[in-house]
Amino acid sequence: MKDFVISTDTTSDLPESFILKNDIDIHPLYYAFGDEIYGKNNILSEKEFYARMRNGALPTTMATNPEDSEELFQKRVDQGLDVLHIAFSSALSSSYNNSALAANEVMEKNPGSKIIVIDSLSASMGEGLVVYRAIQLKNEGKSIDEVAAYINSHLQNFCHQFTVDDLNHLHRGGRVSKAAAVLGTLASIKPMLHVSSEGKLIPVGKVRGRKKSLIALVDKMEETIGSYRNETDVAFLSHGDCIEDAQFVADLVKERIGINVIINPVCPTIGSHSGPGTVALFYMGEQR
Repeated sequence: MKDFVISTDTTSDLPESFILKNDIDIHPLYYAFGDEIYGKNNILSEKEFYARMRNGALPTTMATNPEDSEELFQKRVDQGLDVLHIAFSSALSSSYNNSALAANEVMEKNPGSKIIVIDSLSASMGEGLVVYRAIQLKNEGKSIDEVAAYINSHLQNFCHQFTVDDLNHLHRGGRVSKAAAVLGTLASIKPMLHVSSEGKLIPVGKVRGRKKSLIALVDKMEETIGSYRNETDVAFLSHGDCIEDAQFVADLVKERIGINVIINPVCPTIGSHSGPGTVALFYMGEQR
C-alpha cells in the first residue's frame, strides 16, 4: 500500500505542535491591511492582528492560490507519496476549487500519482477536527481511499457552534443586517451561529449577554452530540483573542460532557470576518 500524507489550509486553525508531529502541509490563505498582504512568509501574530481590528483596521481576505497548492502537492509526489488534502468549505471560499485545480495539474504531469481533495464543508477548527480524525485513521493503518471514504461519509457529523462579541464584523461580511448589528450592540444581543450541512455560515438564534451565549454553545453541543458522546476523545475550540472566555467554555464541556478540549486561536483569515471575541466549539455529533 502506497504511503500518503495529509494536508489542509491555514483556516484549519490546528496547533503548530500537531502540524509538526504529523507532518501536515499547510496551504496558505492570505489577508491584507490596506496594501500590505500577509500570509505564507509574511505573518502577523494573532495578538497583533486582533489589536489592529480592535483599533478599527478592516482586513480583507484572499483564498489559497493554485500555484501554492501545486508546489506543495508536487513536493510530496516527488517524494513518492500520495496526498489527501482537506480543504476549507467551498461555500465560504474558492480555496477548495483552487486546490482541486492544482491537484489535477500535478496528477496530469505525474501519471500514477494520487491526490484526493475533499471539500470539508467546515471552517476553523471544525476543518481541523476533520484533519484530526483523518490522521487518527491513517495512524490506524487505513489507506488513503479508506480515510477519504470515511471522511466523506461523516462530513455531516462534524459540528460547529459559535458566537461572536461584535455583530458589526458579521454585518461587514453580509451575515447580518446593519439594523441587527446596531440593535445587538445596544441590547447586548449575541448571535448564535453554526456551519450548515452545505458548509454555509448560518445564524441560528440570539442570546442576551455574553456569558449566556457561551453557555448556549455547550447547551447546543449537549443537544446534538448523541452517541458520539461515548465515541469521541476530544472537542476543539477556537477563539478570537479571548482566551478566558474560551477556557470557560472548555471547562464547561469537561464538566457537563466529560470530553477534553483543545484550544487554539482563530486565524486572521477567518477572524477578518468573525472579529475579536469569537468563540467557536467543534465536535463530532449526530447532526450539524
